[in-house]
Amino acid sequence: MNKQLHTRIAERAEQLFEKVKAYREHMHRFPELSYQEYDTSAFVKEQLQKLGIPFEAKADTGITAVIYGNQHASDQACFGLRSELDALPIHEQNEAPYKSQRDGIMHACGHDVHTAILLGTAEILNEIRDELPQPVKLFFQPGEEKNPGGASIMIADGALTSPRVEKIAALHVFPEMPTGKLGFKTGLYMASCDEIYITINGKGGHGATPHQTIDPIIIGAELLLSLQQIVSRNCDPKIPCVLSFGHFEALGATNVIPSKAHLKGTFRTMDEPWREKALSLIEQHVHHITSMHGATAELEISRGYPFLENDPELTTAVRTLAEEHFGLENVETLPIRLTSEDFSYYAQEIPVCFFRLGVRNEARGIVNGVHHPLFDIDEKALIVGMRAMALAPFS
Repeated sequence: MNKQLHTRIAERAEQLFEKVKAYREHMHRFPELSYQEYDTSAFVKEQLQKLGIPFEAKADTGITAVIYGNQHASDQACFGLRSELDALPIHEQNEAPYKSQRDGIMHACGHDVHTAILLGTAEILNEIRDELPQPVKLFFQPGEEKNPGGASIMIADGALTSPRVEKIAALHVFPEMPTGKLGFKTGLYMASCDEIYITINGKGGHGATPHQTIDPIIIGAELLLSLQQIVSRNCDPKIPCVLSFGHFEALGATNVIPSKAHLKGTFRTMDEPWREKALSLIEQHVHHITSMHGATAELEISRGYPFLENDPELTTAVRTLAEEHFGLENVETLPIRLTSEDFSYYAQEIPVCFFRLGVRNEARGIVNGVHHPLFDIDEKALIVGMRAMALAPFS
């Protein structure tokens, strides 16, 4: 990739900053939950139409759009770039002018940022389309935040075909990293994610006569502690793995033992054989403990996303371009993490590169993590994001 093209991309990203910032602020004001992104989808289509980039609806609210260069063949392999459309059920506590206007819904994971960046990137790439080594397919994907994951639905709806996508990249905001920096990790990076829902059916009664009850609170407490042994005593310590419960509800009173208790948790790992074994052990353990106490259990395991593995060759190539463009000091190596991403579904099909975009600005108090009601970004990260995404198809 020649120096002139590097400069052109950098200059256009700067020039498009206010426009892309307005995109982001509009979507932030009007967030929509997973698989309900109808207004957001319409907004993206409107911008693509203004740019003269042909697009196609996928997975109901999703969109794919293709930027062709000199050649225009439906069977020509292309490079994919992905963003997401959905927001989270979180009540925003920021007081910014672009604060969410939809109570209880917020772009607290930065998907508005990703989509705005991809629209800006689309404009840049469309202007230099004759320089592209191959066509670029843009993915505006629904439902990243909710099972079964919009990526799986996009794939099932043919998003990776016509033209065929042979590799794909995506970025994600990273509040732990200062604006101006990018982060990469080759190989295993993020975990699989399964949701666990347990209802314990006991027998309620008076707190003064516990012998006449089957106490679901005591059973639930035993389950919470004993389930941890599935990880600590069955998992190879070299395999990243976590089992956590964030919800325990039993609506009794000081002198009332309830009839039911509800537990909700998550299981995450980076090894598929262990994942299958662990989920089986969890199921066996839940039913064994509850039956031992004379109770019954209703167990639902919602299978989530697979683990995410970045293709070493593609990720190294994208990182090398980033180092040339931004400088070695602005590109970091990331550790593995047990959060999850439905981008992993694309990795089951083709080589992927999922990298991080620094958005932190401590001087301005922009320090909160994703999924936090005070999450926000340093807007200058939009420029960095456009530049990085525009470089990726040249890898």
